[in-house]
Amino acid sequence: MRVLDGEQVLVRIFIGESSKWQGESLRKALLERLKTEGFAGATAFHATAGFGARSIMHTASILRLSEDLPVLIEVVDTKEKINALMPILDEMISGGMVTMENVRVLKYGPRSD
Repeated sequence: MRVLDGEQVLVRIFIGESSKWQGESLRKALLERLKTEGFAGATAFHATAGFGARSIMHTASILRLSEDLPVLIEVVDTKEKINALMPILDEMISGGMVTMENVRVLKYGPRSD
């Protein structure tokens, strides 16, 4: 098991639910790639509303159903591992937004059931 504590890096990847990578969901493909590449972990969140660079509102409102709701993927890992993430994102993501910030990891490990 990897140890991850102290100062690390958080990357947030904002994409659309309908974004694709080689014919499959970009969200799913990216999570699978991160797991294969040995990243500490990643989580995908589905938003209920949002807009991006084109200022088009995407919403889960019953009156205006969107087929492209926002998706946020968060990845926390070491600076070295995040540096290895950048070429992967360049390869797989053509639109959206990616942010990066330093974070302090207080606890990281599997649940103890």
